[in-house]
Amino acid sequence: MRFQAITWERLAEAFAARTDGLEPHDAGHWPRIAVDGAPAARTGELAERAAQALRVRGRAVLVVSTEGFLRPASLRYEYGKEDPEAYYSGWFDAGALWREVFGPLEAGGSGRVLPDLWDPVTDRATRSPYRLLPEGGVLVVHGPLLLGHWFPFDLSIHLSLSPGALRRRTEESERWTLPAFARYEEEVAPGERADAIVRADDPLRPAWTGWRRNE
Repeated sequence: MRFQAITWERLAEAFAARTDGLEPHDAGHWPRIAVDGAPAARTGELAERAAQALRVRGRAVLVVSTEGFLRPASLRYEYGKEDPEAYYSGWFDAGALWREVFGPLEAGGSGRVLPDLWDPVTDRATRSPYRLLPEGGVLVVHGPLLLGHWFPFDLSIHLSLSPGALRRRTEESERWTLPAFARYEEEVAPGERADAIVRADDPLRPAWTGWRRNE
C-alpha cells in the first residue's frame, strides 16, 4: 500500500472536494461521511477541518461525535470500568445513532438530527435540541470503531496508527482499551473498508493513500 505525504489542510480540502463530487443517487439528499479512528488519532480535528472546508463551499454541515452517544454508565461498566470487550461492543449506542442520526437522513427523512444524547460526565441525557440539516447538507460523524456497524456512510476515511504509535499516544489511564482496537483491526479491517487511509503516527506529518475508489 502506497502512502503520500499530505497536510491536514489539504486533506480536509480533498475530503470536501470528494463530498461535493458525490452524485445525488449515490448519497441521497444528505451526504454522510465518516472520520474513523481511535481517540489518540484525534478524529474530531480532521472532522472539524473538513466541515469548515465544506462550509466555505457553501454547504451546511453538522458534525456529530460518537462520544455524545455513549450508553449509560450502568451499562458501560457492567463488567467493570476497564473491560476491553465491553468497550468494543457495548460502550457506544449504535441503536441511538441509527435512530437519531442516520434515520432522519434517509430518503424522505425529516432532516432533524439529534447531535448528542448522553453526557458521560453527568451520566444523564444531554437534552440537546434537534438540529435541522437542510437537504444537501452534510453529516460528518467521527469517533472510534465506526466502520463495524454498517452505518450508511457515503464516504469514509480511517486514521490509522501503528500499534506502537497507538500505545504511545493513548493516555496511560486509557490503555486498557488497546485490545479493543486490536480486535477491530482483526475483525473489521477498517483499512479495507474505508475509502481512504491516513497514516497518522506522526501528527505533524500525515500521509494518505488517496481515494481508493474511482470517481
